[in-house]
Amino acid sequence: MLIKTKAIVISALKYQEKSLIVKCLTFSDGLKTYFVNNAFSGKKNQQKNAFFQPLNQLEIEAYHKNKGTLERFKELKLVNPYQTISADIFKTTIVLFLSEVLHNAIKEEGKNEELFTFLEAALTWLDHHEEVSNFHLITLIQISKYLGFYPEQDSEKPYFELTEGVFSEYSSLSSLSLEETQLFKKLLQLKFDDNQKVFSANQRQILLKILIDYYTLNIDGFKKPKSLDVLKEVFN
Repeated sequence: MLIKTKAIVISALKYQEKSLIVKCLTFSDGLKTYFVNNAFSGKKNQQKNAFFQPLNQLEIEAYHKNKGTLERFKELKLVNPYQTISADIFKTTIVLFLSEVLHNAIKEEGKNEELFTFLEAALTWLDHHEEVSNFHLITLIQISKYLGFYPEQDSEKPYFELTEGVFSEYSSLSSLSLEETQLFKKLLQLKFDDNQKVFSANQRQILLKILIDYYTLNIDGFKKPKSLDVLKEVFN
């Protein structure tokens, strides 16, 4: 079946010497995996290879067999090309980190139009704003909403329970401390346009660890991103 849809590149893995295996989150079908033959030979294919940078936004025509096999592109076009992300070390690091998180977090379970729409808007915001220190933290929290484990909103209770995603009156081995819970509550209220200086560098590191632990506990097989240490270093 020939499908025309918007897509966001999640990952691109070199296969043998000339080809790529590309994972995309598509608006029409959710996560799909494509085989790109001869991606590194011929001028036209080399230009296409540049499209597959992490979290690039594409418009694609593709053949979807929907049989669990690798799909094929027919045509693809870069849309909403980023103006600042590739030239900004903070933004580049954020994008690499988030693409790895998404690669580990999204399972092939059909379309997720709300997640796609959120990511599309969030990445465009990132490209157009200079103050982005809290972007990755807010984005991780929001992604959890579309993957089904967004924290409960009864934030009057003093402890956040990581395994259940709820606030509790009592501390446990899997709950945040009082101080960590207060930080977490503050993060839950943040929007992209809010003051980026609301957290110190150390508080961001604490929140990042909390969020990675939260993902690990709530997504089967979730792996700590390899780019996490680079992100910590850049934002330290």
